[in-house]
Amino acid sequence: MADTLADIIGQRLNQPVYPAIQALTDHIRQKTPNAVAILFYGSCLRSGQDIGGIADLYVLVDGYHHSGQTRFWAAMNALLPPNVFYLEIPFENRRVRAKYAVLSLRDFEQGVSMRWFHSYIWGRFAQPIAIAYSRSQRDRERVIAALGEAVTTFMRRALPCTKSPFRARDLWFKGLSLSYRSELRTERPDKLAKLVAMYDAYYEVITRAAISGLPYDVVIEESGPHSCYTPRITKSLRFRARQIWRLRFYQGKILSVLRLLKGAFTFAGGVAYVQWKIERHTGIRADIPAHLQRFPIIAVGILAWRTYRQGGFR
Repeated sequence: MADTLADIIGQRLNQPVYPAIQALTDHIRQKTPNAVAILFYGSCLRSGQDIGGIADLYVLVDGYHHSGQTRFWAAMNALLPPNVFYLEIPFENRRVRAKYAVLSLRDFEQGVSMRWFHSYIWGRFAQPIAIAYSRSQRDRERVIAALGEAVTTFMRRALPCTKSPFRARDLWFKGLSLSYRSELRTERPDKLAKLVAMYDAYYEVITRAAISGLPYDVVIEESGPHSCYTPRITKSLRFRARQIWRLRFYQGKILSVLRLLKGAFTFAGGVAYVQWKIERHTGIRADIPAHLQRFPIIAVGILAWRTYRQGGFR
């Protein structure tokens, strides 16, 4: 079954990456000499174009101290991964943009596993992605194996919180809503439903491939193109799973603010980016005085506090 899961993910990764993303990838490779793989995900991947948007890329590296960063930022990357940077380059008479996160392959493999409590990594990479670059076939296989583990970790932690019986789309809708709430990425239910529906067929096959590997007794009923799943899970296990997710919510808000604070320094115009990011994911516009733009720590602190007072981060 693990081979089947890997095959499904590998086939998904075979989709071509369009030229603008390839140009961004090539530029990042020049800046990051020890890049193992570069992963492409997010809204630009879903829309199939980058015009007016910022592409989301993850750069997996051998280690932080040889990734083209200063010693200080390499140490920060290891302390609170990932570091996120902004890139803007000319391409075909226009400019294309990306924000790219730097994460070691070792941290990535840990972050998709059950050893990683928070959903920051496994919640992202259980979803469909593309691979824009891999250094070797062996590195590609390691990435595929890690993506498969992200799927099983995601399903294992979302399933006890999903009403039974359920279909694949129900499981992924519930898991993604929990994952988004654990950061600053709260999405409206209708938008989240569209995100799941966009990859409905993929979630169907990936769920069927992975479900037998989970530590739950699940009855599978065939019902046309969509299988129906009825897990036998005790009330105590479901209660414990809900409480664990509550801990992730609180932990995630703190970690998100700390990562945004780092982004205020690693981004050109970092405070403006943090302000845009908070507004995009919470729907709340928290202004700060112009004279504080030069002091990222103070500015981000004010942004976080004003957003919280208006109902954000909850």
